[in-house]
Amino acid sequence: MLDRRARRGKEDPARIRERFGYPAAPRPQGKLLWLHGASVGESLILLELVQRLSDTADLEFLVTTGTTTSAKLMSEKLPERARHQYIPIDRLAPVKRFLDHWKPDAAVFVESELWPNLLLEIQKRGFPAALVNARMNEKSLANWRKRPQAARHLLSAFSWIGAADDRTAKGLSDLTGHNVPRLGNLKLQIAAPSADDGPLAIIRTAIGERPVWLAASTHDGEEGILLDAHRKYLQARPGALLILAPRHPERGDGIAHQIAAAELTFARRSRDETPAAGVQVWLADTLGEMAYWYALADQAFIGGSLRDGIGGHNPIEATQAGCPIMTGPYTASFEDVFAAYRAHNGVAVVETPDDIVNTLQLPTEDLLENAHRALEELTGNAMDETLVAIHSLLHEDRQ
Repeated sequence: MLDRRARRGKEDPARIRERFGYPAAPRPQGKLLWLHGASVGESLILLELVQRLSDTADLEFLVTTGTTTSAKLMSEKLPERARHQYIPIDRLAPVKRFLDHWKPDAAVFVESELWPNLLLEIQKRGFPAALVNARMNEKSLANWRKRPQAARHLLSAFSWIGAADDRTAKGLSDLTGHNVPRLGNLKLQIAAPSADDGPLAIIRTAIGERPVWLAASTHDGEEGILLDAHRKYLQARPGALLILAPRHPERGDGIAHQIAAAELTFARRSRDETPAAGVQVWLADTLGEMAYWYALADQAFIGGSLRDGIGGHNPIEATQAGCPIMTGPYTASFEDVFAAYRAHNGVAVVETPDDIVNTLQLPTEDLLENAHRALEELTGNAMDETLVAIHSLLHEDRQ
């Protein structure tokens, strides 16, 4: 399975051994805090936690993630006392091998990465663990409710749990049998990485003064609707540019065929092609550059929301970058955030190409201002309370 993933660019072939629990670095001397998150979104929280904890505690840090994109981010951003490893696959031998080597003094998991063998082995070894910024959609909670005894046993690995939203707080409180506090979403207190001025200026020069809209983190089945919308939008704004940034850039070849079939001219970022005059779609089939696209766009559509079953994607980075947003109707994975946006009229909900075209031609100042109000409402004192909990965790006695 890992070999197949490596061929698709989803694993680093040079670091596959880490996925089997073999370390790529020695364990540092001193107290070691292990922090884990799934991918890039969680990695931003991990980086913030490491930075804040390193300022207030004499600690070494082990950070684990599961994606090549997050590994690249960690290699660029982690401070001196921290090191990154890939999380081992959830088989008993790799998990034991990983824990035998690193021997963490405490662990912090972010959001919803709950691997049974890993949690059982943490319980067996008796070191404290916390689940921070816990977020689960209704489907995940429903699956856990089908196995209530297993859920309660696995979740008991955590000495402390802090929930990002009301749904998760209630769901985990019911599953664990004790109160799980709703602290607020840590992501709202972390500034997303900004685009570098130099490259951004070069791209702006290439684009010129054309209207630009972004389709961010799109999935299969959405691009056809978005390309149809762009064809219609071009009738009103002939010079408009669509930046199409798929969630999985490896789909670039297939999307390029769709764009050509739609009879739209395009350039591909992965081939270092620029959107010169006459280019109608810029296929941003690369990773780690979303900050540029939000900085360039007049409006952004947040993908994963036109098809049921995906759950949408996080709109916060767009709002922090000053980009007004629209979304499809399916946003279950970020319902707490989108509910606040909708309550404040901070997002346009679209379903059809015509909806998108109409939204692109509306004024956006109020939309963006209202989105910022929604973020203010959602932001609590989550970071400070989480840091207090982690400090308490580090002083717990082993069982």
